[in-house]
Amino acid sequence: MEIIEAMRGRTSVRAYLDKPVARKTLEQVLEAARWAPSGTNTQPWRVLAVSGAVRQRIVDALLAHVAGGGAPGAHYDYYPETFVEPYKGRRWRCGMQLYGALGIGIDDKPARQRAMLRNFEFFGAPLGLFFYIDRAMARGSWVDMGMFVQNVMLAARGYGLETCPQFALAMYPDIVAQHIDAPQNHDLVCGMSIGYRDPDAPVNQYRTERMAVDEFLSWVE
Repeated sequence: MEIIEAMRGRTSVRAYLDKPVARKTLEQVLEAARWAPSGTNTQPWRVLAVSGAVRQRIVDALLAHVAGGGAPGAHYDYYPETFVEPYKGRRWRCGMQLYGALGIGIDDKPARQRAMLRNFEFFGAPLGLFFYIDRAMARGSWVDMGMFVQNVMLAARGYGLETCPQFALAMYPDIVAQHIDAPQNHDLVCGMSIGYRDPDAPVNQYRTERMAVDEFLSWVE
């Protein structure tokens, strides 16, 4: 896939076909993604992949924990305590687009809760990834991690796969760690659903908006 097409066509896919992702295919994706830049070539990323029975145990444990009212324990704050404009408005419109694609009314809280829980099921994707970073590293390495995660998503498209990066999967790192050999003294940055996109799912038919270039670019001469 041509790189501009890969970037422009990438979306967060929330419904997948029941089709396994071959280990070799994932390795090819990561073979390409590993060339992401990092400060002084520190390459601060670690990736754990889960499928099959292990994936299902994580799904079951996360759903049970959330259903039981278990508190989140993310290793960092992803969102601010209070949203201000223009971010508040963008977040609201994103949610309305998602619920609209799912046919969920704004006041249908049970349906919205069910949609949220799909995060912990990897949206039906057969393969899940968890991205970890060493706590010894500073904030700059989190920038490196972001570039690596983006590389993974773009490389996946080159092999016919789609993805959804998810902070939700990092909200309960202790639950995840009970089922995988999580690296010691590392923070769980995010999870990712990865698989073959279901082309018929309504939730995969919408796209969020983006700012025009002149809205975020300042040209100084």
